Amino acid sequence: MPTPATAPYWEGAQREELTIQHCLECTQHYFYPRPFCPNCNSDNVEWTPVSGRGRLLSYVINYRPTPPFDPATPIVVALVELEEGPHLMSNVVGVEADPEYLELDQPLEVTFIARGDMKLPVFTPVQESAR
Repeated sequence: MPTPATAPYWEGAQREELTIQHCLECTQHYFYPRPFCPNCNSDNVEWTPVSGRGRLLSYVINYRPTPPFDPATPIVVALVELEEGPHLMSNVVGVEADPEYLELDQPLEVTFIARGDMKLPVFTPVQESAR
């Protein structure tokens, strides 16, 4: 459920746009949402769209059924480092949930999937020809 602090993030996701906060004082991007910059403590911050590109830092393959996902399909829970610097927890989709296909530092890009009335940002490997 979106909260007042996270509403801009979810509104961006509905538009299929990844948005995170950006400090206007020290110019750092950051995530998770909060009313002040964790780098310089300034409250002069704004929500801004980001590239949606990143790299796979770490992951775990979850084989336990987790609603609303298909109970027969494992999901990849990943830590993604965005091109702009912040780290996000998300899922990697569009690739088999097998370590053979998940390489650390693998380039990823955001995509959005519908879950009920919401859209969730998830990541997919960048295709070889797009690199």
